[in-house]
Amino acid sequence: MNIHRLRRLFSRALSTSLATPLVLAGCGVNLGNSADLTGFSQVACEEHRLSFGNLTLSSAQDFVQLRGFYSNVPWEDARSFGSSSSGQACATATDVPACQTAVEDASTSKGFHRDCFDFCQEYFLLTTSGDTVTTYTTEPSVQDLLGTIDTVEEAAFRAFAAGYNLSCYELERGAVKQNKDGSFDVIGTQGHSCGASTDLTQHRVRVSRSGDVRQLEKYILEKGDPNCVIGRRPVGLQAAEACENPETLGSYFADAARLEAASVHAFLRLRDELALHGADVGLQDAARRSAMEEVQHAQVTERIARRFGGTPQRPVVEELPLRSLVDVALENAVEGCVRETYGALLAHHQALHARDLEVRQAMVRIAEDETRHAALSWDIDQWARPRLSAEERETLREAQKRAVALLREEVAVPLDASIITLAGMPTPEAALALLDTLEQDLWA
Repeated sequence: MNIHRLRRLFSRALSTSLATPLVLAGCGVNLGNSADLTGFSQVACEEHRLSFGNLTLSSAQDFVQLRGFYSNVPWEDARSFGSSSSGQACATATDVPACQTAVEDASTSKGFHRDCFDFCQEYFLLTTSGDTVTTYTTEPSVQDLLGTIDTVEEAAFRAFAAGYNLSCYELERGAVKQNKDGSFDVIGTQGHSCGASTDLTQHRVRVSRSGDVRQLEKYILEKGDPNCVIGRRPVGLQAAEACENPETLGSYFADAARLEAASVHAFLRLRDELALHGADVGLQDAARRSAMEEVQHAQVTERIARRFGGTPQRPVVEELPLRSLVDVALENAVEGCVRETYGALLAHHQALHARDLEVRQAMVRIAEDETRHAALSWDIDQWARPRLSAEERETLREAQKRAVALLREEVAVPLDASIITLAGMPTPEAALALLDTLEQDLWA
C-alpha cells in the first residue's frame, strides 16, 4: 500500500474522531532551505531500488548486482542479500553450476557506502563474466568498473557508492540531472532524524565524467530526535510472568517494551518466510529493516518504563519451523493489516496528545516507523493473496473480521487517567471512532 495513502487515512481518522487540526508525526520538517531542484529528475528505480539497466561498464560483464550486508548485527544470519541487478548471472560460463555456487557464496567483511542506524549496513558489487565471479568492495574499485560516467544511472550510483542515500520516491532526497559540460548533479541525503548526534541532511554533489564526487551544497532537512512503540507479535511468543509495577505508567510501558522486543523476532522470521516462498527482495529487505527499527523502539520504551518505575521482561519466543504461505498470509492479515495498522494510528495519536514530553517525542519517530511497517503488511497481503486459493482467501477475510471484532472489545476497556493524559492514549470512545474509520476504508 502506498504509505502516503495510509498517512492520509490516518489524518482523516484522527481529525474525524478528535476534531484536532493535524500535522502527522514524523513526516519531516524542513528546517531550512533546500537545493534548487529545477531541471532535476527522479533517480531511476526498479522494485524500490536504484536501476542498473543503463550502466556502461569499463569491461563487458554478463551480470552485475549490488549486494548489502549487516556488519554488526545481533543475529547469526548476516549473509549478504541481493539488491539491484542487471543481466543474467553466469550467462556465458562454461561450468554454470560452479559459477552459480560462487555467486551464491560470495561475501565480504567490508564494503562501501557504510550506513549505520543502530545496525551498520554496507554494500559490495558482484559481477560475472564467463566463469569469473568478481567482487568490488571499495569505492575506487567501483569507479574502475564504471569507467567514464556518461549516464544519469551511473552518476546516481557513483554518488551512492560515495556514501549518499538516494530515495526512489522523493525528489528532494533522490534526484539527478546532466549539465552542459557532461558532468552530473545528484541530490542525495546522509544521516538520520533519529538520535541526538545526527541530522538528516540533503546534499547536492557534482559527479564528473571521470567519477570524482564533489559536494556543492548541504541543507538540514530534519533535526535529529534524541528520543527516538505497537508492534507485530511473533508466533511462539510465550505469556509474560505476572509482575507488579509501582506505577500504572511503568507497567504500561514495560509491556510495550516487551512487545516491541518481540516484534524483532516477528520481522526476522517474516523475512525468512518471505524468502522461502519467493517474495521479491524489496519485501524481504523491508522486513529486515523493520526488525532493526523495532530494536530501537524496544530500547526507547524500556527507558521510559524504567523512568516510571517499570521493569520490562525479555520476550520468550519458541523456535518453530517456517510455515506454509497460507499460514504466513493469515498471520500477516491479522497481526499486520489489522493490529499493526491500528497500532500505527495509535502511535500518531500519542505523538499528538501525550502530555509527557519524552513520550511525545519518542512517539513522533515511532509513529512514522510503524506507518511504514503497516504499509509493508498491506504490500505483503497484496503479494500473497493471488497465490492462494479462493477458499484460503475467504479464510483470511474471516480471520480479519474476527481480529477487528476482538480489537473493538479490547479498546472499549477503560484506561487509567495517567495513560490517557501522559501517554496520550485515546479514551475508549475516541479509540472506537478511530477503528470505525479504518474499518470503513480498509477492512470493509
